[in-house]
Amino acid sequence: MRKILVTGSAGFIGYRVCQKLLDAGFSVVGVDNMNNYYDIRLKQYRLNLLNAQKNFTFYRADIENRAALDKLIFENHNIDVIINMAARAGVRASVENPFIYYSTNVTGTLNLLELAKKYNIKKFILASTSSLYAGQKMPFSEELPVNTPISPYAASKKAAEIMAFTYHYLYDTDITVFRFFTVYGPAGRPDMSITRFVKWIYEGEPVVIFGDGSQTRDFTYVDDIADGVIKGIKPLGYEIINLGGGMKPVSLNKTVELIEKFSDRKARCIYKAWNKTDIKSTQASIEKARRLLGWQPQISFEDGIKKTVDWYAKQGKDIGFEL
Repeated sequence: MRKILVTGSAGFIGYRVCQKLLDAGFSVVGVDNMNNYYDIRLKQYRLNLLNAQKNFTFYRADIENRAALDKLIFENHNIDVIINMAARAGVRASVENPFIYYSTNVTGTLNLLELAKKYNIKKFILASTSSLYAGQKMPFSEELPVNTPISPYAASKKAAEIMAFTYHYLYDTDITVFRFFTVYGPAGRPDMSITRFVKWIYEGEPVVIFGDGSQTRDFTYVDDIADGVIKGIKPLGYEIINLGGGMKPVSLNKTVELIEKFSDRKARCIYKAWNKTDIKSTQASIEKARRLLGWQPQISFEDGIKKTVDWYAKQGKDIGFEL
């Protein structure tokens, strides 16, 4: 049984990666600092699901603390693969506090790369972001130059990617970097648009949209993302791979309409000024993921929205998390 370290294991994508690894028969060591960037009750909900499964071991630790990671985890577990899902996410919040984004996303990644080198762990997966493609021509392909990040969050992820390549070059670490495109689904991050829209519509609160709602996103269901990450465990050398929805991008206004449909509730939208750090539209080229991984998203946007709305109606409301 291969033992896999998943950082950010109580996070939205991280916990689904852990669940799918456990279902596939892997042994998983999870790490999360359980910070309060958003309501910790949602993180605890995800963690409770993982703790109920066999072959899962959890440590509350911070990837910024290399000595603690070494002593708690690497000295006690023979790790075969590192999947670094831990990150400070959120474009707008990164403008308010860029320092924490650098320390987590860059220094934290460097700590894990150093520990991979120390313990001769040859497979490393790094979560990155479609936010790097700001200003590029759609559909966004991995070969595009991504040298114009427009938020500290995107800049920190670019730095992490570059550091990962350096460790691949120097120490022959097999590294797969995944650039995720607007991930959504049950138990999603409260700061993401779809989670916010669902909660607001159910509670009868105004739906706040920055811009006129015509902006579009290549939304990707969380289970498809987790499946792609796990397929990336195989040896690939050093590759950057997009994981996106593989369909025509969907506007925020259309997203609200679908939530209305599946919740049988009417939204009351308030439109505010466009945010300078937002990208007008995103669309992924996923040909590389198809070619290298045999990966193809399976969940349509309508099905994904229905699953998200159903989760909130049956479980999400009881968690009581705050936006």
